[in-house]
Parts: sequence; structure tokens; C-alpha cells
Amino acid sequence: MKVLLSVRPDYANKILDGTKKYEFRRRIHRDPRVRTIIIYATKPVGKVVGEFTIKYVHIDSPNLLWEKTRRFAGISEQLFSDYFQGCPVGYAIEVKCVKRYKQPKDVSDFLASGMAPQSYAYVPGGGRASPA
Repeated sequence: MKVLLSVRPDYANKILDGTKKYEFRRRIHRDPRVRTIIIYATKPVGKVVGEFTIKYVHIDSPNLLWEKTRRFAGISEQLFSDYFQGCPVGYAIEVKCVKRYKQPKDVSDFLASGMAPQSYAYVPGGGRASPA
């Protein structure tokens, strides 16, 4: 099973080039069968640009998450702190194998609605998806 994540273009590029090895989230998919993250680069790109397999999902307090991930966070400690402010628990999706698509794809190739999710959407079996 796959999940399509909306990611800022600068972060999507860092994931695809290997300099950002964690994608941080305040909330996350709950289905343990999810093994692949499909990356939708938000506007101004507005395209699905690649995917990666999940190595591990770290769940912890933001302070402990930062200690575990800071070397390959791909963001500053200030941005990290601002993002998780007020959250008792955060998630860090650890990136394993990355695949950049040769040609960016439309969201409609993955989601029947053709609309990018605000956070994520399930894409079962590579077919059509349902928003989460």
C-alpha cells in the first residue's frame, strides 16, 4: 500500500537528492501496510515528482525526534521547532530507497479526485486513492 504526501518543493528536492532523510509530520497515516510514500511537490510545482520506501517511522516527543534526526533533517532546528510547537508527539518518516520520476506526473494519475491532499491520501495497490 502507498500514501501520497504533499511536500513543499524544496523539501521534496532534498528528499530526492538524499540530503533530507526524514519527512516530519504532526499526524501520519495509520495503516501499517503502507510501505511507499509518493511525493507530491506542492505549488508552484504542483506535480508528483517521485517516491520512496519507508525505512522506519520514528514516534517521539519533538525534542527527542530532533536529537535522533538532526544530522539528516534537511531543515533548521528553528523550522523544526516552529513546526512542532505545541505538539506533544511528532513523527519522522525515515527515507529508504528514493526514486525520482523521469517525468513529473499529475495527481490524477494517483487520485480519482485529481486534487492533491492537504496532508496525505492512501493509494492502495497503485490504483485510485481515497483522501485521509
